[in-house]
Amino acid sequence: MPDGSKSPSRRSVVVSEFTNSVLDPNEPMLGPVENGGTIIANTAPGCWGPMITPRLRGGHEVTRPVFVQGADVGDAVAIRIREITVTSVATASGHDSSPEGFCLGDPYVAARCPVCDTVWPETHVEGIGQDAVKCNACGNAVKPFEIVHGYTVTFDETRAVGLTLPKAAAETIAKDADHYAALPDQSRQHSILTFAPSDMPGTLVRMRPFMGQLGTCPSMAMPDSHNAGDFGAFLVGAPHDYAITAEQLAEHKTDGHMDIDAVRAGAIIVCPVKVPGAGVYMGDMHAGQGDGEIAGHTMDVAGSVTLQVEVVKDYPIDGPVLFPLVEDLPPLARPFTEAEMAKGRRLAAKWGVTEIEALAPVSVIGTAANLNAAIDNGLARAATLLGMSVAEVRNRATVNGAIEIGRAPGVIQVTFLAPLARLDAVGLGDFAREQYGL
Repeated sequence: MPDGSKSPSRRSVVVSEFTNSVLDPNEPMLGPVENGGTIIANTAPGCWGPMITPRLRGGHEVTRPVFVQGADVGDAVAIRIREITVTSVATASGHDSSPEGFCLGDPYVAARCPVCDTVWPETHVEGIGQDAVKCNACGNAVKPFEIVHGYTVTFDETRAVGLTLPKAAAETIAKDADHYAALPDQSRQHSILTFAPSDMPGTLVRMRPFMGQLGTCPSMAMPDSHNAGDFGAFLVGAPHDYAITAEQLAEHKTDGHMDIDAVRAGAIIVCPVKVPGAGVYMGDMHAGQGDGEIAGHTMDVAGSVTLQVEVVKDYPIDGPVLFPLVEDLPPLARPFTEAEMAKGRRLAAKWGVTEIEALAPVSVIGTAANLNAAIDNGLARAATLLGMSVAEVRNRATVNGAIEIGRAPGVIQVTFLAPLARLDAVGLGDFAREQYGL
């Protein structure tokens, strides 16, 4: 594999390789892609497929990181999401449980066969249903996760809506699971369609695809789904090889696993750089999801993604900042219309206010082991980013914004109208102008 830090830079990089679910800064990256260049990838489903594939070590199957020319530690990479297209014909999902004995501390990270006691066993599929994944060594069914209540859903040709299926249809799809999942050629996961769940047939759903994982490589080896403050907390003091301390988690994670539904085509996400070249990676595409992903999982799909990357020098915080589409902003955080501004100018003239500050939407991501701590993290990051007190951020997010939940247990957005001059001071103002026509 080429070392992305040494090869000649390219205007575009096409990614077709995946990790073994661990983001490791010591592994060679693809690329490099030039500053301003394009990354194109065909991504594999996240969550359920990798979760029932014990050889994978992180709960997802993300793309190999790409080295971005000129991205140094302490910078950021602004990622313009140009396109997200679902290629799966169907998927399956549901609320989970973890049967006892099938893991070493964490079923996402260290799946185990309880019969032959192999951790990360190689497995194969025999038949369909929740006992279909078998250990190659002893033939035992290995299931670090079970679906408690689940569904199989198929999508229309335009990828606008989906429909959940009854048992017979779900089982028909399960018998040709890889085809209906559209698993990429180099994916090594078992398709969750094999389980054929069918507990709520006949339910129509809207599709609104976005990336559950999109970010930069952490600065130490870390299971991919745990590259965030909430899931990452499970690594602290864990009994497996990827155990870390709370201090290491805070230092090395980049919060690439957000499950925020606004990380979709047309949005701009700004991600911290903690390793030379940034290591832009992606995966865990979702066909749609309500805020909070409260079932724990949603409709994981394969798809194609096109990104454009741009280096932002001297980034002052350690987590992501998002510039969502206007329609994804909370009502109070949307840019003021000209009619609203005219009313504001009349108020200013009446009361002797000489200038109305220029404002722009921004969404600062916070993560932690629980939602309250994640809010504190997001508020502190926003305060550092904009050079203001946490008290001021609280006020601005109250009168001109909202706290939004990306994922329970601990990913949030502090979204509000921020002084444009403060965004300019940290090199982000032009992204707001571009996104919102300011």
